[in-house]
Amino acid sequence: MKELIETIVSALVEYPEEVRVISREEDDKITFILSVNKEDMGKVIGKQGRVAKAIRTVVYAAGSSQHKKIYLEISE
Repeated sequence: MKELIETIVSALVEYPEEVRVISREEDDKITFILSVNKEDMGKVIGKQGRVAKAIRTVVYAAGSSQHKKIYLEISE
C-alpha cells in the first residue's frame, strides 16, 4: 500500500524524491501519513481537494481486502 501511494504521488509532484509515506498500524486501523515538499502541497491536494479525494479513493479501494480501516493523512 505504501508503494502504491508513493507511485501515485510521485507522478504528480515536482520533487518526487521528497515524497515520504509513514504507516502507523493499530488494532483496527492503518494510518498512512503522506508528506511532500511544501511547493508540491497544492498539486497533491488539488482544487477543492479533488486530487486528495481521488488518491484516498484509490487507496481505500486497494485496501478493502484487508479487514482494517485505512486512513490517508496529508501533512506538511
